[in-house]
Amino acid sequence: MTPHHDTLAKQDIETLIHPYTNLALHQEKGPLVLERGDGIYVWDNDGKQYIEGLAGLWCTALGFGEKELVRAASEQMSKLPYYHLFGGRSQGPAIELGERLKTMAPFPVSKVFFVNSGSEANDSAIKLIWYYNNAVGRPRKKKIISRLKAYHGVTIASGSLTGLPMVHQDFDLPIPNILHADCPHYYRFAEPGESEEEFATRLARNLEDLILKEGPDTVAAFIAEPVMCAGGVLVPPRTYFEKVGKVLSTYDVIMIDDEVICGFGRTGNMFGCETFGFTPDMMTVAKALSSAYLPVGAVLIPEIIYEAMVDESRKLGVFGHGFTYSGHPACAAVALKNLELIEKRGIVNHVRSISPRFQERLTALCDHPLGGEARGIGLIGACELVADKENKRPFDPQQGVGAYCAMQCQKRGLIIRSLGDTIAFCPPLIITESQIDDLFDLFVQALDDTEAWVVKEGLR
Repeated sequence: MTPHHDTLAKQDIETLIHPYTNLALHQEKGPLVLERGDGIYVWDNDGKQYIEGLAGLWCTALGFGEKELVRAASEQMSKLPYYHLFGGRSQGPAIELGERLKTMAPFPVSKVFFVNSGSEANDSAIKLIWYYNNAVGRPRKKKIISRLKAYHGVTIASGSLTGLPMVHQDFDLPIPNILHADCPHYYRFAEPGESEEEFATRLARNLEDLILKEGPDTVAAFIAEPVMCAGGVLVPPRTYFEKVGKVLSTYDVIMIDDEVICGFGRTGNMFGCETFGFTPDMMTVAKALSSAYLPVGAVLIPEIIYEAMVDESRKLGVFGHGFTYSGHPACAAVALKNLELIEKRGIVNHVRSISPRFQERLTALCDHPLGGEARGIGLIGACELVADKENKRPFDPQQGVGAYCAMQCQKRGLIIRSLGDTIAFCPPLIITESQIDDLFDLFVQALDDTEAWVVKEGLR
């Protein structure tokens, strides 16, 4: 490491708080400092190349160094670098992006509300549903049902929706009116001899029982990711959303589809709800909306909720919600160009054409001594590492097997993410078949290293 790079690492330790990081351990080990990127690759400040196997944070759909996105940002910055949407003011990129999202949405959308992240999108969805039910005279209908192991963000409200203990512990979350239904992970939670459809039927029945227990007049919405990504890339069991949808319709519960990760081609369709055959009432998007080149997200709102919002703002004199950077013109311009490129380059068809190879290599990981379950769809997947394959026995979390595997990947030039002892894969959508093989070849080598370490340390 050069003196300059060593200085950067020291400054990082002295200056930054890193999300989802063991802060005490980071003080000892320091950061991996990335300097540039191109396609599916990034380079650190020592010039070492890595395959970015998680598309940053599930988000750089078109990869790194896409000049057309850079150009779109530059041109808009030179023309109108910023303007807001408060007080009835507007600007072209936000208007055009809103119209584009309405046109491509897989359900009837009346209006688009812009935010800066998936967390803000899901936080805003909750507020809008509460606002809506107050407007239509249902002040008790406020409870939002999420799921265990769900991930919907980290603001106070969206962090409450998230069903992961580390997001709640010592943050005094979840807040009231947020509930969590069963996690639809067949491998871990199905009963002996239970088929996927029977598992889905039981979960839908449990959801109905929860709604009845709480009182249907108090339950406002159910929020779900098509694939539960940060919870371990959990693919729903067959017929799950069909059965859940019937329960929600019966009790007038709004279905919020969190497409923050699954949207814009990841699962082999433009939206994950299309892959799994359900129609939402509301939708949240972010991440791949701009391929993460600039922060932008949105809530897609149906007419019935918008009408109530209009009536309520008429009564109150103002709609009191919004962000300084809602619909930021440069962010909107980049998102527009990104959506244009996704369509122009046939990215969804590309995902469909190469995902069989991705899933084939993923599934083969089950043959490894550490491979418990390999699961995924499209260009997203995960391998759950286990101590005992036959009995599905996990490692003790304190042993840090997943973290060790992730570090072996990094040493070999592959960046992925360990979600406990589940290793997640989510490469840029532009990846080729040969690059898929490169990715999994490196991972298998790291997995072999991890197996040798497990044996040496006697961790089984």
